[in-house]
Amino acid sequence: MFRVKRDDQVVVISGKDRGKKAKVRKIFPDEGKVIVEGLNLVKKTMRKSQENPQGAIISKESRLPLDRVMPVCPKCNQGVRVGFKTANDGSKSRVCRKCGEGF
Repeated sequence: MFRVKRDDQVVVISGKDRGKKAKVRKIFPDEGKVIVEGLNLVKKTMRKSQENPQGAIISKESRLPLDRVMPVCPKCNQGVRVGFKTANDGSKSRVCRKCGEGF
């Protein structure tokens, strides 16, 4: 079970986008990376084509390592470490290490 899931609000803790909050778009569990909405933008050149007769330079979101992001607790409203609680029926849930609130 991962500490970050798709559509979670996260904060970047290191790198050029440090301190910015955004939503997780996609997770790559095999590589341990995530794509975060609007962060870690890189420039990419597009070739000339029928749809794009001039060619172009576009900004594209690149992958970030999972250890560079922290989930944001809805109650604390800041990046927190994540713990796991097991319920009586055996299901696991994520909890904030600061306030104990589940998310």
